[in-house]
Amino acid sequence: MGKNLIQQRRGRGVSLTYTSPGHRFKGSAELPKEGGRVIDLINCPGHSSPLMALEGREKLAIAPVGIRVGEQISVGENSEIRSGNVLRLRDIPEGTPVYNIEHNPGDGGRFVRASGTFAKIVAKTANAVVIKLPSKKEKNFHPECRAAIGIVAGAGRSEKPFLKAGKRYHKMHARNRLYPSVSGTSMNAVDHPFGGSSSHTKGRPTIAPKNAPPGRKVGKLRPRRTGKKK
Repeated sequence: MGKNLIQQRRGRGVSLTYTSPGHRFKGSAELPKEGGRVIDLINCPGHSSPLMALEGREKLAIAPVGIRVGEQISVGENSEIRSGNVLRLRDIPEGTPVYNIEHNPGDGGRFVRASGTFAKIVAKTANAVVIKLPSKKEKNFHPECRAAIGIVAGAGRSEKPFLKAGKRYHKMHARNRLYPSVSGTSMNAVDHPFGGSSSHTKGRPTIAPKNAPPGRKVGKLRPRRTGKKK
């Protein structure tokens, strides 16, 4: 009797193997609605960057480069352009590095949250603010969306080698990432449609339709063409 594919087993949400260890996370990180003094810097397994706790605030915020305990964070249009302060995009000058940008006004921040990343405001119009993201792509945001000034702390995290597969496993497991990733042709026939070596069609190409369930979503996903190009 066959077994479900990995994509199907992750969808159950019952086994501890595929359950996110959210009980170890320190909390969500959003843009603060009011200013305050930084009382602590926190390391959270669910975030790649350090978090900062503000005095009298329940929710945490993403820490920028250069922040320290005791520093004051201000929020609003009267805030100065200083690392960690939160302003609306229409109040931030062009060329200023920003992070944790809101997608819609008031959602707490959705873009540029990973450690060491930042975006830049490149242009402004009456109805939109153009921001260059870390991917070099330019995206339009609503002028009333807020963002934090500065660069996300924790740069250089990806430059440190893991050295051992076990270190990589524990790092991925802390955030419920599947590791290691094994190709279907390397599996047994019972584990994947491409598995096994007894068939002469080893790793045979299949065409999965757009609306196929996760169990069939393997192989070529709606390709323009199949076969070897001549």
